[in-house]
Amino acid sequence: MVSESPENKIRSLLSGIPDPEIPVISIEELGILRRIKVDKGKVMITITPTYSGCPAMKQIEDDIVALLKTNGFPDVQVDLSYSPAWTTDWIPEAAREKLRVYGIAPPEKTSMDKGSITGKERKIRCPQCRSMNTEMISQFGSTACKALFRCTDCKEPFDYFKCI
Repeated sequence: MVSESPENKIRSLLSGIPDPEIPVISIEELGILRRIKVDKGKVMITITPTYSGCPAMKQIEDDIVALLKTNGFPDVQVDLSYSPAWTTDWIPEAAREKLRVYGIAPPEKTSMDKGSITGKERKIRCPQCRSMNTEMISQFGSTACKALFRCTDCKEPFDYFKCI
């Protein structure tokens, strides 16, 4: 019988922590869970913020510490790493589909979306009716990492997860 390593057990536990701003995906699916290390009973977790001012990071840190303590890991340290910078490219395809089903247009597969800088309008597929007849209403949606769009066919507003 093969026993599970502490790192794998911890990763399995942490994969159940939802992102506080987008609860349909976990922090692991979001790609911010970077490293798990266990040394002499001390658990060191490294997470990367989606951007430097992300207000959810403290909540995520608290959720990690609380979950691990209730599962037999009393000595937990959570570190933030800003290098390499997080990118939407770290979101796997299955998580992108979860975003779409939840009603958020997922980011494109590349982080080359510089439309907000260049002013070039981008057409985003409506997560409700799949139409490409959409328009941006605001550079910012329900959180800073999303833009607010509206579908001109089904008339539904929706968030678009910006490419970073």
